[in-house]
Amino acid sequence: MKSLYLRIYLTLVVLLLAFAFGSTWLFQQHLDKERGSFESVANERMTAMAELLSLALPSADAPTEQQAEVLEDWGQRLRMPVALNDAQGRRIASSELFLRRLDEDSATPSIRLPLKDGRSLELMRMLRMPPGLLRMQGPGRNFGAGAGMGPGGRPEPPSGLLPLLGPRPELRVLLALLLLLFLGVAIGAYPVIRRLTRRLEALRAGVEHFGAGNLTHRVDAEGSDEVAVLAASFNRTAGQIETLLRSQKSLLANASHELRSPLARLKMAFSMLSEPDIAPAQRERLSQEIHTNIAELDSLVEEVLLASRLEAANAVMERERVDLLGLAAEESARIGAEFEPAEGLGNLMVRGEERLLRRALRNLLENARRYGGAQVLLQLGRGATGAAELRVCDRGPGVPEAMRERIFEAFFRLPGHAEQAGGVGLGLNLVKQIAQAHGGQVRCEPRQGGGSCFVLTFPPDGQ
Repeated sequence: MKSLYLRIYLTLVVLLLAFAFGSTWLFQQHLDKERGSFESVANERMTAMAELLSLALPSADAPTEQQAEVLEDWGQRLRMPVALNDAQGRRIASSELFLRRLDEDSATPSIRLPLKDGRSLELMRMLRMPPGLLRMQGPGRNFGAGAGMGPGGRPEPPSGLLPLLGPRPELRVLLALLLLLFLGVAIGAYPVIRRLTRRLEALRAGVEHFGAGNLTHRVDAEGSDEVAVLAASFNRTAGQIETLLRSQKSLLANASHELRSPLARLKMAFSMLSEPDIAPAQRERLSQEIHTNIAELDSLVEEVLLASRLEAANAVMERERVDLLGLAAEESARIGAEFEPAEGLGNLMVRGEERLLRRALRNLLENARRYGGAQVLLQLGRGATGAAELRVCDRGPGVPEAMRERIFEAFFRLPGHAEQAGGVGLGLNLVKQIAQAHGGQVRCEPRQGGGSCFVLTFPPDGQ
């Protein structure tokens, strides 16, 4: 397969050749037409001049000397090579210019114009028309005093047609100029086309490097043309893919680590449960332990899948209008938390996916119940900027200031919380991802009097 730059370059070369040949053919056709038109007009004028000259000549029965004298006189006045022949074709008289032209080139063609009395006038085409004698005005033509006749009796086209090519442009000269134009454009276009396609080749090589597993590879995005825009788009996409894959790898590694603990406990419980002399009470405890570990595994798998979905850049959410007031009242009643909506708040609408919003609020409430004690407070209102604001507060030991950002990382747990039931370290991370997916954010603040407050904000509906 030919390279792209060769195909572009060959296409340009073929178009230039077609243009050159087409222009040459059209110009030649136009030149032949102009020459034919000029020759026809010149013949008509010569015929008209011969008729006028016949009126000035003496009659055919006048003395030969008188006829010759009048012809030479008018030949000098008009500066035309003209001769007069009798009815038998014998030469009666010739102008001085006619004789000189005849001596210089005996093969010079002439035009014989018969007169009414049997005589005939013989005129030679002039090498250069007298000033003012052949000035012609007409559509598409302006033959001035400089126009004249060329060798062989063919009229020359006026010099105004092609001032760069001289008074008589030829096909060879035109072909040479078009060839020079073709070579200039062909040579000048090659480096431009090659530079463009070389950038495309570099972009292709970058894509291949990235596809081979080099996720940190980026391509050159200099410039402002379409290739630069494509390169910048590839770099953005590569960065998103790299972030997503690294996040997925980290999530998978952490999830694999977290799966080991419940699986090990399940293995031990089933091993002890198979012993024949186990007591009924111990069997009951082992059965409860098995169900607890299975529930933990189920919760872990569910949260890993949800985290993977939220981390995907192309995750599509079914956005709808959600009333946070009703949702907060339901979740606070389910967990047994105290609910305090802002005074006079009738409803508080946001746009998003209700299932995810409910999951974020439930995670905060359950986290507060699990680690913050029995006093859980849910407040709902508007922030200083008009954003919808949910505050989940507890009376637990609180979160150290140095860890208030890290607690939202996947699988991160505060010291001493690793062995508490139900905690796998993904709950707060899911809350952060859900908030960001809805254009909001979450933060941890200390609560006055002890404990922590997790503040979840969302832009209100219509913003």
